[in-house]
Amino acid sequence: VLLQAYERRFPTCPLIPMFVASDTVSEYKSEDGAIHVIERRCKLDIDAPRLLKKIAGVDYVYFVQKNSLNRRERTLHIEAYNETFSNRVIINEHCSYTVHPDNEDWTCFEQSASLDIKSFFGFESTVEKIAMKQYTSNIKKGKEIIEYYLKQLEEEGITFIPRWTPPVACKSENSTSHPRRPVSPAINIPESATKEGLNNKEILNTSSSPSEPTAGTPDDKLDADYIKRYLGDLTPMQESCLIRLRQWLQETHKGKIPKDEHILRFLRARDFNIDKAREILCQSLTWRKQHQVDYILDTWNPPQVLQDYYAGGWHHHDKDGRPLYVLRLGQMDTKGLVRALGEEALLRYVLSINEEGLRRCEENTKVFGRPISSWTCLVDLEGLNMRHLWRPGVKALLRIIEVVEANYPETLGRLLILRAPRVFPVLWTLVSPFIDDNTRKKFLIYAGNDYQGPGGLLDYIDKEIIPDFLGGECMCEVPEGGLVPKSLYRTAEELENEDIKLWTETIYQSASVFKGAPHEVLIQIVDASSVITWDFDVCKGDIVFNIFHSKRAPQPPKKDSLGAHSITSPGGNNVQLIDKVWQLGRDYSMVESPLICKEGESVQGSHVTRWPGFYILQWKFHSMPACATTNLPRVDDVLASLQVSSHKCKVMYYTEVIGSEDFRGSMTSLESSHSGFSQLSAATTSSSQSHSSSMISR
Repeated sequence: VLLQAYERRFPTCPLIPMFVASDTVSEYKSEDGAIHVIERRCKLDIDAPRLLKKIAGVDYVYFVQKNSLNRRERTLHIEAYNETFSNRVIINEHCSYTVHPDNEDWTCFEQSASLDIKSFFGFESTVEKIAMKQYTSNIKKGKEIIEYYLKQLEEEGITFIPRWTPPVACKSENSTSHPRRPVSPAINIPESATKEGLNNKEILNTSSSPSEPTAGTPDDKLDADYIKRYLGDLTPMQESCLIRLRQWLQETHKGKIPKDEHILRFLRARDFNIDKAREILCQSLTWRKQHQVDYILDTWNPPQVLQDYYAGGWHHHDKDGRPLYVLRLGQMDTKGLVRALGEEALLRYVLSINEEGLRRCEENTKVFGRPISSWTCLVDLEGLNMRHLWRPGVKALLRIIEVVEANYPETLGRLLILRAPRVFPVLWTLVSPFIDDNTRKKFLIYAGNDYQGPGGLLDYIDKEIIPDFLGGECMCEVPEGGLVPKSLYRTAEELENEDIKLWTETIYQSASVFKGAPHEVLIQIVDASSVITWDFDVCKGDIVFNIFHSKRAPQPPKKDSLGAHSITSPGGNNVQLIDKVWQLGRDYSMVESPLICKEGESVQGSHVTRWPGFYILQWKFHSMPACATTNLPRVDDVLASLQVSSHKCKVMYYTEVIGSEDFRGSMTSLESSHSGFSQLSAATTSSSQSHSSSMISR
């Protein structure tokens, strides 16, 4: 049927305006009807500037096309060359339709062309551009033209043409090697994955005719059953892309070849653009090999901190048979987890969850007898507050999303977000730009108890497995989360000693603060009204936090030798920027009131800069105040001092400068959510000055 549709393009084709007419030059048919060769002279009206046509002295150009049809081998070869200006320009084009070697119901299409411009009245470059434009246009329109004539045949009642068989008189000894099989109608033609060039290759699949079952081998039947059983309904074009990408991997990739289900995910993520899918799949395979992700479930054991405080876990399945993952994000101390484990371990744990998800999808496919390639995630935001909008934590979350999006596409079937508080839109604004559009369409967000009403949770999850903390009767074994003890926090140096790095940077730095030797950080501001943000933990001792401004840059930072103290600082840096000869009020000024921070406190804050110049963040040792009457230390202060050896304090900090417009937009929402704290931040207090605000968590 496909070959007969092609022949209908002649003697002229209304879908190709430039194809004006054609005349048969010669024709040959073999006695048995297997071979049909026809040569035509085609008249073309090339879309070229009138000036160029006038200079060339022609209105039309002529091509000679030779079509060789071999019904015995089921091939059609097409050769074309230009007759007009053949002494100046040489154009050769070759096309072929052949049977796919692995599936006789598939048709392979190959097309190539060459262009050699010797001379053309000084317009060689223009002619080359015109030729490329015409050729590319014809390639893109090829599918549309074939579909047009296939539909025309279908309207005439021609949906099946028996394969050619030799006449009885001409039957050869080898005829038994070509048993008669009904051909399938080539109704669905895949999209051409073409590029603007002179090479095009396509595989066309023909679906089986319902009235004429294919007399195939058991292997053919197994392939069809396999696709339906494990991959789901695929169009011919989608099947074609999957087979081609898998074959390419088998021929070129030296490592482990992913399963068809996983290859299909990358194709779907790129709308079955095979070149784009191949690119991201190759990057992912390299990443998996580099970080040994294929073995993560067998070789990596999550730290106990994760098992105790990561409030997420697998919980049965949804109504569609997808594995169900429950995440109680509102009850999770994201900052504590990052501080205790580092970004590396947290990311590795998320990757192990995704690997487990892939395994569960395979299991559920076998259990339910239908393809299941994604899972459902239920996120409970009860308790979400400002602590979860801690900027380093959000940055870590964005990096995790980036890695998961790149290496686990199309694995999220549905995301149910429940009990979203007022602070959620801020988090969503930060996160959503990093999520693929196709993924975002799968999000369902419920505020308050809306999930209990019509269109809620019961539409997607059976009543029997709704978790108890959502009002259901099913006991959910997901950890309840809670605050991670600060005693489990690790220093930046400890976090840098991870065995395998999935990221190459750490967001925190550590510093030691000594009596008489503060630690200082320089921030240069070019645009006034920028916003300096900070987040730090006082790991040891008490400190005073200051912010200074100077119009001139301090001397290059130097590591403090600590003079008479003779104390080294293996656990953190100690940098001093303010020269001892500088005078406060003359060389630099204090822009905010000092903030006293006790051991164990976490401090987040910001400062909107009034002037450009150099800002210095300072962490200074906090000396014990004496009693006003006796001038002697208080008993409590003496006891506290015994816990601080060598007058040493330690902080872990993170700073960032952001635009005032973006920051103010976030702060407006954050300030309106102060009353939404849960038990995770019940001990939170805040203090604010004219142009800065800090939040201290004890």
